[in-house]
Amino acid sequence: MEIAIISDTHLPKGARRLPAGCLERLRAADVIVHAGDFSTLAVLQEVQGYGRVVAVHGNVDDAAVRGALPATAIVKAGAARLAVIHDAGPSRGRLERMRRRFAGAHADGDVDAVVFGHSHIPLHERAADGFQIFNPGSPTERRRAPGHTMGICRTVGGTLMFELVELD
Repeated sequence: MEIAIISDTHLPKGARRLPAGCLERLRAADVIVHAGDFSTLAVLQEVQGYGRVVAVHGNVDDAAVRGALPATAIVKAGAARLAVIHDAGPSRGRLERMRRRFAGAHADGDVDAVVFGHSHIPLHERAADGFQIFNPGSPTERRRAPGHTMGICRTVGGTLMFELVELD
C-alpha cells in the first residue's frame, strides 16, 4: 500500500497551486492523507478528486472544513495503523506524547505511527520499538523549511516506511 501525505496547503492563496510532482504522487497513491490546514472546503474537494482521502481539520480551516472533518483520524494500512492529527504540540517530548495520546485509539490496539502538520517543518522520528512520528512539511508554503515537501508512506508487512519527498 502507498500513502501520499500532505499538510498545510493553505490554498487558495494568490497563484499558488499544488506542484505537479505532488499531484502525480497524489494520483498514484492508494490513499491520500492530509494533516490539516486546507483553508476552504473547495480545496478539500479538489484533493478528494485525486483519490481516496483521509484528513483532519487544522487551525486555519474555515467552519465548513471543520464541520466536514474530524480533529483526529486513523488509517489502517495493511497490518499497521496510522493516526493523523494537525498540531502535535511542542517539539520537546513529542514522540512519547503522541504515543500516549493515541494509545488504544484503534480497536486492534495502539497505532504504529502518527502523522501531523502545523509547523510546516518536515520531521521523521522513530523510537527504538518502531513507533514513529512524521510531519511531511508543506507542498505549497515552506515557511522556515528549506523547500516544499510532502511524504510517501509504504507498508512493508506490518511496518510503515516513511519517505520525505522534496518538490523543488
